[in-house]
Amino acid sequence: MKGIELSRKYYETYGIEMLDSLFGDVKDRITVGLVGEGSECLGFDDELSSDHDFGPGFCMWIDREDERKFGFRLERAYAKLPSEFMGYRKPLVSPAGGNRKGVLITEDFFIKHIGIPRAPLFYDEWLKIPQYNLAFLAAGEIFKEGEGKFTDIREVIKAGYPEDVRKKKIAANLALMGQSGQYNYSRSAQRGENGAAQLAVYNFVVNAVKLIYLLNKKYCPFYKWAFRGMRELTVLSELEQPLIYLLETPNDKESVICKEGIIEDVAGMAINELKKQKLSDALCNNLDTHAFSVTDKIEDAELRNANIFLGE
Repeated sequence: MKGIELSRKYYETYGIEMLDSLFGDVKDRITVGLVGEGSECLGFDDELSSDHDFGPGFCMWIDREDERKFGFRLERAYAKLPSEFMGYRKPLVSPAGGNRKGVLITEDFFIKHIGIPRAPLFYDEWLKIPQYNLAFLAAGEIFKEGEGKFTDIREVIKAGYPEDVRKKKIAANLALMGQSGQYNYSRSAQRGENGAAQLAVYNFVVNAVKLIYLLNKKYCPFYKWAFRGMRELTVLSELEQPLIYLLETPNDKESVICKEGIIEDVAGMAINELKKQKLSDALCNNLDTHAFSVTDKIEDAELRNANIFLGE
């Protein structure tokens, strides 16, 4: 059973009754669901996922002011819910913190994951947040909406990057792809620097994957789920296997020629999508040139004129 389904069933079996009977006067202040770190929130969990932090349970987000009023009672009530459900044990709640389920203070939850207790408002705030943190905050499922701050903040994150920020990040990925794939890979391979050549390929692939998510207006998840998530994208998901091939193959003479061709094919397909989305007006196959063309379309002058790698 998928973790998010297990969590929902546990809430429906025990959580609803707990809130109705013990917290009827404040239950509308509580948001319930499963959002945060963990493959189950992304829907990518499997048999291997059950070896840690897996089991029945759900999150209850309350604002700090509500935590002072009824947070302790809510924690005690949650702790008393059955420890076993459908053959799984509920993860223990640690008083030292770091819990993924149970009672969570909204402001602290977002400070932990995005560095601020509210939704990002300014470009520099968006750019500082690791993309994979935004990915898991946008994923998961809400079982019951509450009147607190949690839903409002999450809805801003789920809406995706402001368009100027998306363009800045796209430009950075294009520039890094051009530098590592179209320039440094061939030169490193020609010198016989196989380690450097493979690092160049790795950097090309990492930035290509991030670019593909941005072109889908999605956040790229943590690296171990990046390719898994690509299969569910609608734009350029077919590049998964060519990118994996670049990582898995050696750098002998014949392979280098093949990989150079794949790099140019990936670049060409990315450029075609840039043009479809009217993000670049450049006419060549040079990714650096397209990076600056995308930058020119950023409306905010300060962000447009900032270092192109600010969006990295």
